[in-house]
Amino acid sequence: MILDQFKLDGKVAIVTGSSTGLGQGISIALAEAGADVVGVDYVASPETKQAIEKLGRRYLEVVANLMSIEPLPSIVAKAVEAFGRVDILVNNAGIIRRQDAIDFSEKDWDEVMDINAKTVFFFSQAVAKQFLAQGSGGKIISIASMLSFQGGIRVPSYTASKSAVMGLTRLMANEWAKHGINANAIAPGYMATNNTTALRADEARNQAILERIPAGRWGTPQDVQGAAVFLASAASDYVNGYTVAVDGGWLAR
Repeated sequence: MILDQFKLDGKVAIVTGSSTGLGQGISIALAEAGADVVGVDYVASPETKQAIEKLGRRYLEVVANLMSIEPLPSIVAKAVEAFGRVDILVNNAGIIRRQDAIDFSEKDWDEVMDINAKTVFFFSQAVAKQFLAQGSGGKIISIASMLSFQGGIRVPSYTASKSAVMGLTRLMANEWAKHGINANAIAPGYMATNNTTALRADEARNQAILERIPAGRWGTPQDVQGAAVFLASAASDYVNGYTVAVDGGWLAR
């Protein structure tokens, strides 16, 4: 039955940025589909842990600073020690800095690029090595953005990093598909999360954004859950190197 292809029973997923927002929503969705979850964030994630354990799934909380790639090998090792394997990686953690391009600082450039692009690649590399050791393939899902397709304004390093996510997703698919590894990305539209608090608080900007979205509303973490489960499951085994927009129609406008 086709619905069985979406089940994640017995799978183990690592999700970064799991304490809130999209990462929390994706973590819970994967657990609802049957997976155990290793949640990684720079702060504790008690709400995510409680929600997942309430579903009868296991949750391993790992507190780590992903601004550096130094913790990555130990995170994979902890996941394998706790659950015996890794089947899914969701590169969700990311930051944004807003400033006119003419005044944008090197610090804001480097910090955004480090976590949004450098960590995404090297975490994917670390997990891919684990997939190869297991010999069973796996799924890598990275969170891209509408700015993987567009230029945006006042976010030069974010635009650069999210364009990199889409390009790296294609590259990883090209190299690793032969090993049964699927690398895909999700490009959320304007989502009601911590990253957009300032935009939503600006009445004029908020209204301008809503007028451009055909769906007429901001997205929610729940809107991304279906795409995440699909890309993590056997239902997407022949989908590779693709970035799926979940944007209420923004890019179609």
